Amino acid sequence: MPVRKAAATGPHVLRRMNVAAVLAALREGDTPTARVTDLASLTGLSRPAVTRALTELRDCGLVEFTAAAGPQQLGRPAQYARFRAESGHVAGVDIGAHKVLVVIADLAGQVLATHRAAVDEGAAGPQLFATVRAALTAAVAEAGVPLSSLWAVSTGTPGIVDRERGEVLLAPSIPDWAGLPAVSLLRDWLHCPVSIDNDVNLAVLAECWRGAAAPTGAGSGTDARTDCLVFVQWGRRIGTGIVINGRPYRGNSAAAGELGFIDLVGDPDTRPGPRPADGMGPFERLVGAEAIHRLALEAGAPVGDAHDIAPLFAAAAAGDRAAVEAVERVAARFARGLAVLLLVLDPGRVVIGGGVSRAGDTLLGPVRRHLRSHTLVPVELNASVLGERAVAMGAVRHALDVAEERVTTTHQGVR
Repeated sequence: MPVRKAAATGPHVLRRMNVAAVLAALREGDTPTARVTDLASLTGLSRPAVTRALTELRDCGLVEFTAAAGPQQLGRPAQYARFRAESGHVAGVDIGAHKVLVVIADLAGQVLATHRAAVDEGAAGPQLFATVRAALTAAVAEAGVPLSSLWAVSTGTPGIVDRERGEVLLAPSIPDWAGLPAVSLLRDWLHCPVSIDNDVNLAVLAECWRGAAAPTGAGSGTDARTDCLVFVQWGRRIGTGIVINGRPYRGNSAAAGELGFIDLVGDPDTRPGPRPADGMGPFERLVGAEAIHRLALEAGAPVGDAHDIAPLFAAAAAGDRAAVEAVERVAARFARGLAVLLLVLDPGRVVIGGGVSRAGDTLLGPVRRHLRSHTLVPVELNASVLGERAVAMGAVRHALDVAEERVTTTHQGVR
C-alpha cells in the first residue's frame, strides 16, 4: 500500500498524521529497519519531523533504535529505527455457515497462525458464536501468543451488516445470527476493538492488499485496473464486493453487490412469490455450487457426493465431453448474470473467489468467452490467489488499520 502523504490544519492533527505516515513507511518497507534519512524521503517529511514521530513510536513500544550493522565506519555511526511488529497482534475472522477461519498476524501483517473450525450443519447463532470463541482461542495458542496481545479483531460474515453499530441486520444462510450481539460479546471478552463487516467486502480489501489485485513492483501506487474492481465470491452462495474510485462501495443500506439475487429467468409479468425459507436468491439457484452439481448429474458428468463438484472440473480439464458441456452451461449462465454488473460499473478488473473459483481456467476460460457476447468492452477476469483465506486476510488488513489508529490517537503501547 502506498505511503500516505496528507496535509493537516493544526499541530495536534499534523503530529498524528506524521506519526501515521512514518509508521506506515516503516511497517510497509522492504526491510524492518530504516534510517531517518530514508524515512524522510519516503514520507516527504523533514528529518526533525521524522525524528519526533519515531520518538513517539518508541515511547509506545512500536519502535526501537539500533546502530548500523556491518564494517566499522569513520564518524558517527548511522542510527536505524526498527519497527517492533512483535509488540502486538491482530486477528482476522471469517465467520460462515460451514466454517470459521481465524488468521493471527503481527503488526506488520505477517501471518503467524491460521486455524479452521468446522460449523455443524444448520448451527444457529449462539452455537456459531461459541465456535468463533473456540477458534480464536485455538488460533492464538497455535501462534504462541496470549489473547491479551490482540490489539484489534476484525470479523467478516455473510449478509447485510451495519458496520457503525456492529450488527448483522440480515443473514439468510445462518439462523438466529442477525441481531446476536456478537461484536459486543467479543469486545467484552477480549478487551480490544472488535469490528464486523460483510465477508465479501473484506475479501475485496484482501485482494487489493495481497491478492490478485495487489499492486506489483517497488513503489507501486494505485493500479488503474483496481480503481474500479468487482470481486465475486462464488460458492453455494454468491456475493459481490465492489471498489469504486479506490474505495469500497457498500450502498445506502450496505446491500450493494447482491448478485445472487438477480433474476435472469423469472417471468417479468408474473408477481414474485415469497422468498424461499433457505434465503437463496434466483441467481444462486442458477449457478451456485448446488446448481452446478445438479447440472453435472443431468449431463451424466462425474461429480462427488454432497455437492462435490471438483470431479466435474477435473473431467472437463481432461476433455470429458459431458463434463465440458456442463461447464459450458454453467459458464454461459454465470457470464449472463455477471454482465449485468459489468455493464453498470465498467470495472477494470474482476476477481472470482470462493470454492468454485478453484476450477481455475477450466471454468473461467469459458466465462471470459461468453462475457464477450454480453459486454461492450473487455474486462480482465482472474481467479483469487488467496482462496478461502481471502475474507480472513481482509479482516487482518482492517484490524491493522484499527490498531494503527489506536497508536496514532491514544499512544497506548503494549498492554
